[in-house]
Parts: sequence; C-alpha cells; structure tokens
Amino acid sequence: MRKFGLIGFPLSHSFSPAYFADKFAKENIVNCSYESFPIDTVEKLPVLLSSIPELEGINVTIPYKRSVIPYLNFCSDEVTKMEACNCIKIRNGLLSGFNTDVVGFEKSLSDKLRPSHTRALILGTGGSASAVEFVFEKLGIDFLFVSRTPTPSKKSCTYRELTKEIIEQRTLIINTTPLGMFPEVGNCPDIPYQFLTPHHYLFDLVYNPERTLFLQKAEEMGAITKNGSDMLIIQAEESWKIWNEE
Repeated sequence: MRKFGLIGFPLSHSFSPAYFADKFAKENIVNCSYESFPIDTVEKLPVLLSSIPELEGINVTIPYKRSVIPYLNFCSDEVTKMEACNCIKIRNGLLSGFNTDVVGFEKSLSDKLRPSHTRALILGTGGSASAVEFVFEKLGIDFLFVSRTPTPSKKSCTYRELTKEIIEQRTLIINTTPLGMFPEVGNCPDIPYQFLTPHHYLFDLVYNPERTLFLQKAEEMGAITKNGSDMLIIQAEESWKIWNEE
C-alpha cells in the first residue's frame, strides 16, 4: 500500500483527505491511501516517519511550512528562496521539499486578474505569504506586506497604518492568514473595508467557508472576490505529480 498524507495542526479544516479519496476512486488508483496526521509540534515528524515507513509523500500546512525545512535532505529552488515548503517527497528515507502553492496561487489568481491590478497588499507574513510574494515578483506586481508586527527586512506596515490612500492605490489584496477559517468564521483581517471599490480584487487563501467574512465585506463594496478552493485543487494535483515522478 502506497501511503500519503498531510501534516499540520489543527487539521479539522483540511479538504485534502476527501479530495484524494475521491481522486483515487474516480481514477481507479488502487493500493493508495491519504490521511491526516495532526502533529502538535513539528519535532514529532521523525517519529511519524519512522512509524509509517510506507509514506511516500506529505503535504505540509499551517503552521509548519517554514519549520519543516530543517528536516529536509533536499530543497527545490522555490523552497530555498521562499523558505517555505508545502510538499515533501520521500524516497529511500530521504526527504525532498517542494512548494506547490506557487503554481496553485498563480494559476488561480490569473482567472480574475486585470491589467489594472499592478499594486498589492499581502496580509500576513507566514509560509503562504512567501508563495504570494514569489508570484508577485515574477509578475512584476508591486506589493506591501501587512501584519501586526512588520518585518524589518520586508516592505511592510501594520494594520493600523492602512489609510484610505493605501487602499485606493493597492487594488489587489491577498489574505494569507487563517483569519475567518472554519470554525472561527466570525473573524477577518482588520483592514478598512469601507475604502474598497469595484476596481479591487480580494483573494482569500482560506477555502472553508466558501465565503469568508473577508470576502463578504469585499462583495458588499462591489469588489471582485475569489477564495482558495481552486488553488488547493491545483496544488494538490501538482503534489501528486511530484510524488509520482521518477
């Protein structure tokens, strides 16, 4: 039996096990399983690996996309640059790290991206934010990180520093934080939503619920919106390709 799975904590929100179970059934892929492994600290990863030697691939989600890197034997160029990994391929006891968030985000974002969306805000500075940063640099989109505590090495500001002018100038806003994720659906990033317009495009990496409070507030102002469901499907398929490459 070939085994695959997902590590993170908590994992009650994850769609991956159901997605892969459905994929295996529809495509008649036999002798394969995919399950969640909710480890409450990344230090438990070696124990997990030793207890399930059949594991061939692991997806990585919050909060371990950065902290998992020291456990890798090899890293793709994207992982090295972003210092974030969400896909691990296991061969002969060696762990190779990849980042499929990049291709997932780029393909999903482009669906509703307009030529006017040239300046952006990235809400959050975690592992998923690194994938967004990578894509924006590739596409030539100017961006500003927004967090509670700005990172000195990055172009950033706090939520309190967001002004009407900044919101008006930066019409592409990406939420990379878990705010609003089930079951905490009453939460959302603290931005001045009243300054949004129909020219804005708000993308939420959260996919459960389908319409987060972040997206609901954007829709009320007429903004373009999209959640992270397409991105998740794309990155899941990219993971499957990586795990099956020789």
